[in-house]
Amino acid sequence: MQTATKTVREIAIELPQATRVFEKLGIDYCCGGNRSLEEACESANLSLNEVLQALEREAAPPSDGEVNWESASLRDIIQHIVAKHHAYVKSEAPRLQQLAAKVSSKHGEKHPELLEIREVFDGLAGELASHLMKEEQILFPYVVEMEAGRSRGASCFGTVQNPIRMMTMEHDSAGEALRQLKQASHGYQAPADACVSYQTFYRALAEFEADLHQHIHLENNLLFPRAVAMEAARR
Repeated sequence: MQTATKTVREIAIELPQATRVFEKLGIDYCCGGNRSLEEACESANLSLNEVLQALEREAAPPSDGEVNWESASLRDIIQHIVAKHHAYVKSEAPRLQQLAAKVSSKHGEKHPELLEIREVFDGLAGELASHLMKEEQILFPYVVEMEAGRSRGASCFGTVQNPIRMMTMEHDSAGEALRQLKQASHGYQAPADACVSYQTFYRALAEFEADLHQHIHLENNLLFPRAVAMEAARR
């Protein structure tokens, strides 16, 4: 039962595969990761014992061949985030916007929720484009230089906590958009009359949500706290 008292964030860091279990069960491990597992299960109306059993069954500790991001350098974490998650958003968001436009124009009259989904996703895509640019051009280079011990002079934002606070707020906004998308799409379940494009759109939305959850988890729960602690230690 010791695991039950740990936060979802702590479990996700110690057992990276736990994020798959959380994703499957609908437990928020990125923006809402500061709750204990017990509290998270209660909020999601899940049996704590069943979740603990699922974690024991499916979330093994990292093997020798897996990257342990908890002990990786901040530079390596950033490179992974940009190469995997930023690249995914940049390629997938425009494709999903096109699918949203196509599907809503064809099925929107009968399924008006598609119009809401299109509007929410367009807003999310625009916010993410700005968010990624700020990270890649301002925050991430600063963190890499700080870790390397190279001074870039006085920053435009004072302490690294300021841009991190802004990025975290934007993550919360993205998380709210994902919740709206999931609710409006009934958990990404396409209706019986859905065409292939409609079904493809919902599957792609579910995949986008899962990737963004992993993306935010790496930043909120690993990169950002370590960057703040590093700056504080060096001051």
